[in-house]
Amino acid sequence: MKKLSLVLSIFLAAATVNAQSENERIFKPFKVDVSAGFALPLGGISTAKGGVLFVVEPKYAVAEQFAVGLRLEIAAMARGTVFNGDEFAGDVQGNGSYLATGDYYFNNNRFRPFIGGGAGLYQIGTANFNSTDPMNPVLPEDVSTANKFGFMFRGGFEAGHFRLGIEYNAVGKSQYSEHNSYIGFKLGACIGGGRYKK
Repeated sequence: MKKLSLVLSIFLAAATVNAQSENERIFKPFKVDVSAGFALPLGGISTAKGGVLFVVEPKYAVAEQFAVGLRLEIAAMARGTVFNGDEFAGDVQGNGSYLATGDYYFNNNRFRPFIGGGAGLYQIGTANFNSTDPMNPVLPEDVSTANKFGFMFRGGFEAGHFRLGIEYNAVGKSQYSEHNSYIGFKLGACIGGGRYKK
């Protein structure tokens, strides 16, 4: 009977230590999100075609459910193309942005929905094309650049090291472009992060 009690005591102690160990698993604080996706321009003419974007965002988890980061993004978009007989006109825009960001995660499970936002600098480059030969457009007639302060709001989820998100970038009008806001649809991976035991 004493031997049985001793075995049960050892088993219960081991189970308790293992449960505490599982509870002490925490998220690694540093990771880098790398994503690519589609940039959809907002406003402007109805023939806007959208474009592509690429993002690198290092992050640090100040708490298990809240991370701060720095979003570095490049987005290229065709904001409009017009064919009128033999005439072709187009508007191409490239955005580079540098935003301080924050994300809140709703749980600590493997599937982690999140919402977030950010603010910072958008560098906007716009080029206008105009040609009477649609197959051989001339070089850009007007090339302009501008720096604008803007905001970003987003939502999505992470599943393991997989990340999917939708972002709305609110950017005010500049001297040469009235419509600079766009939506980004992103698919990417989280490098680093994950869980480890204390």
